Amino acid sequence: MTFKEQVSKLLNDGLLEKPEIFLIDLSISDTYKIIVTLDGDNGVSLQDCIDISRVIENNLDREEHDFALEVASVGVGSPLKLIRQYQKNVGRTLIVKTNEEKIEAQLVEANNEFIVLSWSAREPKKIGKGKETVQKRLEIPYNEIKEAVVTVNFN
Repeated sequence: MTFKEQVSKLLNDGLLEKPEIFLIDLSISDTYKIIVTLDGDNGVSLQDCIDISRVIENNLDREEHDFALEVASVGVGSPLKLIRQYQKNVGRTLIVKTNEEKIEAQLVEANNEFIVLSWSAREPKKIGKGKETVQKRLEIPYNEIKEAVVTVNFN
């Protein structure tokens, strides 16, 4: 079993004990620096990171590989990568980039094929002068999303 396979197995074993936590990224450099990035349906606590770190660290032999280990939660403003991340952020505002446009809107649905965004827009009235507020709704398949980031609001 390679070092990466060993780390992956230990990581998966640790995540089985915490079904609300899921892996975003695992990278291992040539110098055996292990970086684990996690997210969770209800966020990731420091204790979650410590627990996953211990599962990996306590089951690897430092005599065999001198490794460094970093376990962290996904950062605020990091692009969403998994359908599960979209689903946990329903109700929040996203900035979504596709090949055609960039939209800032509320995520109202996330299923296995696409997301649904909703926002208000001011448009010219169909009859008469002036503008009116209309509610817009757009379905975007995941394969058309180049990047999606949850906006951070400090109100």
